[in-house]
Amino acid sequence: MPDFPAHASPGFPPMQAPKPKRNVSEFQLDTNPADPSSVAPPLVSPSLTPPTTPFANGQRPDRQPRAVPVPEPSSENAEEQGALLEKLPHVECAVRARIPTTTGQEMWLHLYHNDVDEKEHLAIVFGPHIRSRSLDALRPGETERDRMIRGAYVGTLYPGRTSSRLEAIRKDAGVSSRPSSGYLAALNGSPGKKQEAESDTSSVASGYPDDLGPAMVRIHSECYTGETVWSARCDCGEQLDEAARLMSLPMPTPASTPGSEIGENDAHRAAMKLPSAGGVIIYLRQEGRGIGLAEKLKAYNLQDLGHDTMEANLLLRHPGDARSYGLATAMLMDLGLDGERGIKLLTNNPDKVRAVEGPQREVRVVERVPMIPLAWKTDGKSGVQGPEVERYLSTKIEKFKHMLSSG
Repeated sequence: MPDFPAHASPGFPPMQAPKPKRNVSEFQLDTNPADPSSVAPPLVSPSLTPPTTPFANGQRPDRQPRAVPVPEPSSENAEEQGALLEKLPHVECAVRARIPTTTGQEMWLHLYHNDVDEKEHLAIVFGPHIRSRSLDALRPGETERDRMIRGAYVGTLYPGRTSSRLEAIRKDAGVSSRPSSGYLAALNGSPGKKQEAESDTSSVASGYPDDLGPAMVRIHSECYTGETVWSARCDCGEQLDEAARLMSLPMPTPASTPGSEIGENDAHRAAMKLPSAGGVIIYLRQEGRGIGLAEKLKAYNLQDLGHDTMEANLLLRHPGDARSYGLATAMLMDLGLDGERGIKLLTNNPDKVRAVEGPQREVRVVERVPMIPLAWKTDGKSGVQGPEVERYLSTKIEKFKHMLSSG
């Protein structure tokens, strides 16, 4: 990316008047590949470069990213809200398993079934705080071993473990069981809740801690080409990796506030030792903006014939974006991320913000974290690069109205 100084410094000649800004469509229409002088400037020109990115203003990559508050919906978008699903799908977490990752952090892979399609959608959970309600619920006829095999246990599995509940293990070992938080809360509440609380001593502790603020969430649609076969037509694989990286960062501590003096190597070692603040990536099996892999490959051929990604889908008689997010809403509710506190959503898509909230705002998006392309943030030193991804990002901005900035 060319160096555009923001201010003139004393002792330097004054800056020349800026040239008129041009939009992306102009770049695409008046270039001649045979003439090097007419090659279009990169997409990260001054007119499109976001004014603030997660790396700006001293923001470091080993810190939680800055977020943009999301305003409450107004009557102006009531029609958009009415287009949401009238009823959310029913989802059930069938199994979860611990996955150690190459970064040193652990995550929990949850596999979901539902009543609207035959696909197995996934929730990738980082951190120890977020649990599935449907997974932890008792099921008729199952043994403690059955519960552990499907991942409905507390703590860590180890050879010889016999119970999914820590209380039973403590009892077998002759260690007194500590009362649960629900039991203690009810003791301080109304007498009528005491009996309910007493039965809670064997329940599973769940819920994202209040002191961590809104949980970080990414709703990610499957992209085989971008995630598996190294495609440079999109930045989907890059976004998935970045979401996982952000959710693996350690929770904020006084020693890890922005501006603290710590080297990169020290920061990396510290991140490997501290527990992550966590979050959830909801991985939906809706390839190619919902049109499937076969149709997506046809759309790629249409793009090589000169059409953008939206035009290609329309020419194949599909919507420009056929995805839906009702399953994501239902899965977030099952993971205990519904309610007033809300979530922090990693997205550039304004339509996704409202769609994920659900018909009755069952899930509330209170903050948005923009997913800035790595090539933009690193001045081209890393990230997906090439003419195809630049055209893809251009179409996202111009036609899908994505907000690739922190504003």
